[in-house]
This record gives sequence, C-alpha cells and structure tokens, in this order.
Amino acid sequence: MPKDNKNKKEKKHFFKDFKAELKKVIWPTTKQLVNNTIAVITIVIIVAVIVFVLDVVFEKLNTNGINKLKSLVETTNTIEDTNANETTNEEIQVNSEAQQNEETNNSEVEQ
Repeated sequence: MPKDNKNKKEKKHFFKDFKAELKKVIWPTTKQLVNNTIAVITIVIIVAVIVFVLDVVFEKLNTNGINKLKSLVETTNTIEDTNANETTNEEIQVNSEAQQNEETNNSEVEQ
C-alpha cells in the first residue's frame, strides 16, 4: 500500500510540474506561426527546384558524356583493329617469304 501512495504522489507531482513548465513556454502568435510556416515551405520549394535542375543537368551530361566516350572507344578500337590487321598481314608476308627462302635454300642444298 505505501508504494501505491508514493506512485500517486509522483504522478500528481509530475503533472503539476508539467503544467508549470507549459505556462513558462512562450507560444508564437498566429502571425509568427504563419510567417515561419511560409518561410519553411518557401525554402523547401527552392531547394527542391535546385536539386531537380542539378539532377536534370547531370543526367544530360551523363547521357551525352557516355555516348561520346562510347564513340571514342569504338573509333579507338577500330583504329587498333586496323593496325593489328596490318601488322598481322605484314607478319604473314614475312613468314611466307621466310618459308620460301628456306625451301629455296633446302632445294639448293639437296642439289
């Protein structure tokens, strides 16, 4: 039973203190509340517009930049493939000439 009395007193004390603290609060007037609300909404809209614009700009740069990089890589690969084919053709010619010279040398040695 003593615990119940103590709990009731603590609850009454808590609510009494709570009410006293709420009386100390300085509540904004209606005009202040409206002004602050408008300011917050305005700032949120401005930030949203800035983020949207930046998003669109970066998306365009990303799309165009990737396409330019793709075309650059494709042209580089084409040039490298062409050079590799030319090198391979030259190597084939050199190898063919070497084989012909070797065959000629072998036939001369046999005679």
